[in-house]
Amino acid sequence: MPEEWRPEQGWSPERGELALVGDSLTQGGDWGALLPGEVVRNFGAAGDTTDDVLARLDDVIDARPATIALLIGTNDLAWRRSVEHVVRNIETMLVTLRKDLPETRILVQSVMPRGHEFADQIRDINRHLWQFAPTVHAGWLDLWPAMALEDGELNPAYTEDRLHLNTEGYRVWAAELAPALERLRDLPPNSRAITLPDLGGAA
Repeated sequence: MPEEWRPEQGWSPERGELALVGDSLTQGGDWGALLPGEVVRNFGAAGDTTDDVLARLDDVIDARPATIALLIGTNDLAWRRSVEHVVRNIETMLVTLRKDLPETRILVQSVMPRGHEFADQIRDINRHLWQFAPTVHAGWLDLWPAMALEDGELNPAYTEDRLHLNTEGYRVWAAELAPALERLRDLPPNSRAITLPDLGGAA
């Protein structure tokens, strides 16, 4: 069980606005309570797929947050989108965010576990994202060790429906997210230009 993250461990409101981008998992969090002292803009939208987030990515860019934490992809699987579709869309998001917000800190969070029947697909998506994140100077947070059972099922202590999180699920997520953001912010700023990967004209 992850330790409870406490604001006295070094959380500071002077680090600028944090944009949380995702679907209902993000939307449903009481982030003011979960991340005390943080200035949060919640860009979570219930039902969103990676296509939906791509379509509204300009809203995130226009907000010009200091830090972005992205978690998206589980709803694509319900629509039977392929692993390749999900990965390509998230890679496109990351390239776009890095191009338009070169100084923003970006944290990619692994797609959450859900019912174990989705585990192989989600592991495959996450493996690709873990490999891709450093190419756009983004951090990586693997939520599976804290949230998943050995067979890839979302821990039933954290959910009522094998998908959405209950209060304890959000507490555990926040206990992983807060120190990951601290680690991300401790890295040197992106002071030099980087060569963005060519995604072959992906929309």
